[in-house]
Parts: sequence; C-alpha cells; structure tokens
Amino acid sequence: MSKVGKKHRVLEDKLASVEIKKPDEALDFIIKNSYAKFDETLSLDAVLGIDASKGEQTVRGSVLLPHGTGKTVRVLVFAKGEYEDAAKKAGADFVGAEDLIEKIEKGWADFDVSVATPDMMVAVGRVAKILGPKGLLPNKKIGTVTFDIASIVSDLKKGRVAYRNDKGGVVHAPFGKVSFGVDKLLENLGTLLRSLKASKPAASKGKFLKKIVVSSTMGVGININPEEIS
Repeated sequence: MSKVGKKHRVLEDKLASVEIKKPDEALDFIIKNSYAKFDETLSLDAVLGIDASKGEQTVRGSVLLPHGTGKTVRVLVFAKGEYEDAAKKAGADFVGAEDLIEKIEKGWADFDVSVATPDMMVAVGRVAKILGPKGLLPNKKIGTVTFDIASIVSDLKKGRVAYRNDKGGVVHAPFGKVSFGVDKLLENLGTLLRSLKASKPAASKGKFLKKIVVSSTMGVGININPEEIS
C-alpha cells in the first residue's frame, strides 16, 4: 500500500470541507493549495463510456492547446531531402533517417514525440516495437505521419497534446501548469474536452464522458462536470 504524505492528507481534509461546484472553482482550489517547490502540471483523467477491449471503440486524437502545456517538447523527425530541411527550419530537435533508427535500436530515446513523413514509415517499422510501447511511434491518426512537417513540428512545439485511452477506458492528458492561472487553464481544459468529445467512436453508446477528474502533480483529484465547460 502506498503511503500518503502529511501535506497530501491535509489537502484531502481541506477539500472535504469545501463545496466545489464549478470547474473554475476546482482549478482555483488546485492553484491556491499547490505546495510543491516546482511548477506543477495539471492533468485530466477522463473515464469514458467505451469498451476498451474493442478496437473500434478506441479513442485517440490530438489537439493544440491555446496556451500550450508549459513543457519544452523535444521533437524528433524521420525525414529526408526537402522535408529534412523543413523540419530543421521548424525547430525540430533531432532530424534524420536511418541514422536515427540505428541510434534508437541501440537504446537511445531522448525525445518526447516523433514525426515521420509517410515514405519513411517502412524504415521506422524497424523500431516500432521499441517506440510503440513508449507512445513514441509516429501515427497518422494524431497527425504525426505527414508531409506537412513544418506545421506539425510547430504545433508540437506550441503545445499539441496527444491522447489515447488506456486498457481501463480512461484518457490521461496534461493541460497546463499551475503558473498559468485559472483563465488560461480553463481555456485549455475546454479545448481538450471538446476534442475528446469529438473523438467519440460511433460504436460507443450512452454517456461518453462518465467521469472527469482534474489534479496537479502533487495535489488531490477533484471531480468536475464537463457540461459546465463551454
């Protein structure tokens, strides 16, 4: 059984003593009660009304948050020729082809997201079993397999967030930092939830967003009503 720290227990007691009805109140509580010595990340946990065991009900997508995530994202691009040049100009941290694939095969994975042009995907397939489990494999569904390299690299640097449900049918995604303040966090959260709603599979019946919880890195989870966010 994991141990809960004293500060966390105090925070749980404080949360139990207040009434939080709206998303902005939840975000305000999180910000005012942040006790970490670093700028905590705020995350969304969404329990979805899907059968995660069925492939046709997989929820996967990405969205550009208006205020970014507050995180510096290291972008790797698999590309050649003019697309390699475009990636470098757009600010990609690592750009290459077979040289990067060989480096990854040797155990290197010092990046946060990877992008590839469609013609590179056969070669990238060599490291699919390495990158896939880490969530680092380029994927057309979230826009990271494309010839429009400049746009996707720019979006990723600005704060494009990718999400996918886990085996329990839950989506976990970051949407900013404590330092952003309530207004920016609320706008980011709304953008993320609208994207999530739009990703509802046709095979999913009934209520899609069953439970929404927001929390900070060191904080407590707070239930919110997604219908309260426009």
